[in-house]
Amino acid sequence: MNLADLRQRAKAHGQDHVFAFWDKLAEPERQCLASHLFAVDFALIDRLKHEFLAANAAPVAKAKLSTAPIVALPKTDAERKAVQAAHAEGEKALRAGRLGCFLVAGGQGTRLGFNSPKGCFEIGPITTRSLFQVHAEKIAALRRQYGAKVPWVIMTSDANDAATKAYFEEKNFYGLGKDSVRFCVQANMPAVAPDGKLLLESKSSLALAPNGHGGSIKALHDSGALQWLRGLGVDTLFYFQVDNALNQICDPAFVGRHLLAGAEMSSKVVRKRDWKEPVGVIGHIDGKLGVIEYSDLPEDLAKATDPGGALTYWAGSIAIHVLAVGFVERLNKGGFQLPYHKARKAVQCIGPDGAALKLKPGEKNGVKFETFVFDALPLARATVTVETAREDDFGPVKNAEGEDSPATARAMLTGLYARWLAAAGCTVPRKPDGTPDCRIEIAPGTSLFGEGLEKYRDLKIAPGSDVVI
Repeated sequence: MNLADLRQRAKAHGQDHVFAFWDKLAEPERQCLASHLFAVDFALIDRLKHEFLAANAAPVAKAKLSTAPIVALPKTDAERKAVQAAHAEGEKALRAGRLGCFLVAGGQGTRLGFNSPKGCFEIGPITTRSLFQVHAEKIAALRRQYGAKVPWVIMTSDANDAATKAYFEEKNFYGLGKDSVRFCVQANMPAVAPDGKLLLESKSSLALAPNGHGGSIKALHDSGALQWLRGLGVDTLFYFQVDNALNQICDPAFVGRHLLAGAEMSSKVVRKRDWKEPVGVIGHIDGKLGVIEYSDLPEDLAKATDPGGALTYWAGSIAIHVLAVGFVERLNKGGFQLPYHKARKAVQCIGPDGAALKLKPGEKNGVKFETFVFDALPLARATVTVETAREDDFGPVKNAEGEDSPATARAMLTGLYARWLAAAGCTVPRKPDGTPDCRIEIAPGTSLFGEGLEKYRDLKIAPGSDVVI
């Protein structure tokens, strides 16, 4: 499509205002605006405008929520045997080279006061291991332990793609081999005004935003990563997010549950700390498995309890999934299949006069459209939802302070390593509240899931000391 065709296309969809400043732009600025516009799916914007913004748009129906079957943490001998069988099946798949890893890492560390890709944030309790390094070392350990390729796909965004690639080049891909790590970039969606008009961030650029974590499904397809994985013999993907410091990558028992059930998409959940915890909840939504965002969960349901006083809707989604590669392919067949959601947001943009709009506090002048990866759940022919222990598997790094911060994640890492050492027979000093009276860091290459630590049984750990293994 040439520029004349593009201008005509924008006009045909009622979006020709985006060329209002074209004649005053320098050539590089024109190229920037044109590149943004060439990427716009005007027909999609029209459809979303009709669905969400038109005067006659259908109101969002109130969803009916009910609990869904969940494989709880094992309590009986039979349940423990089922875990062992699943673990064996997962290990079999790993040794056969069927597993690949898919990391969603499109964010910046803005909320952490960190002006770099979030994965570069140093999270080691003692060392300077970054989130990326922790994940990379776990994948390297998986490769050694199972003699498998375990290829790694990393999804970035326009905001951090160049910096992420430069970081991995600088670190020599942590010894994984450049040819076994592949990057794909999350697509953007233009923000619009309440009337559906595209917003301009500047005279030469659209106001763009990533298309949501559901866009990871599209990025896998559009980048050619799915074909690459298929060529390596991978038919199962382990999906995880960059800010979870504790994530048990390719947990064999979880992978095995997925495979034994013939599932296309499986999920891990943890028990919510309390009804206010800002995580989505897995349940049946209008009879189909899905996740309801914490902001959309009515307070009466969020607070609901069973006869024993436990939360009725306790299954917090932690963005850990196993996906069949064939399922991801099907979600992209004939066009991207996941639905879009609208979100009213404050969007930095310019007005008709080209000057930056000054927004009032709390003003939401724009609409962003995004997709959610968990919207794939009701499209899967079979699913498994598995409970995992928060202290073993979920240490998110989201906030600078307080809950889900670097401090809590580092404390959880030390707690995990302390339990591993204690299980191996080592005496770990404890504070009166039971937490470790020391800092511990165990490299993934030393132990991936707590195995092989018996040789540290006689390790002497002084109160208040640092232990790096």
